Amino acid sequence: QVQLVESGGGLVQAGGSLRLSCAASGITTRRNNMGWYRQAPGKQRELVARISSGAITNYADSVKGRFTISRDNAKNIVYLQINSLKPEDTAIYYCSAGQVTYVPSSSDYWGQGTQVTVSS
Repeated sequence: QVQLVESGGGLVQAGGSLRLSCAASGITTRRNNMGWYRQAPGKQRELVARISSGAITNYADSVKGRFTISRDNAKNIVYLQINSLKPEDTAIYYCSAGQVTYVPSSSDYWGQGTQVTVSS
């Protein structure tokens, strides 16, 4: 059974930083495409960062230079380091494993999400 458990969200001031974690069980993160999506109220879920099984990373234009996705193969955890937070980064952040494409796929594995709220 695959489980993805996110943690690390919270309330921060603009300009601050957070590190989100996605602890995986039932799959091996280094053998799968892993990604972070976010969904703000009233908006569609969007892919913000992706790391392929080959360790190639991709980012949405809106987060390039501020977000960094990485993984700890020994711990089977994927991280999302978020710096220079902006109020528009406020959203629920979801970890995903599988195809991790621009359009969220119901066939991928998903975590329950972690809330990130940025105050101005």
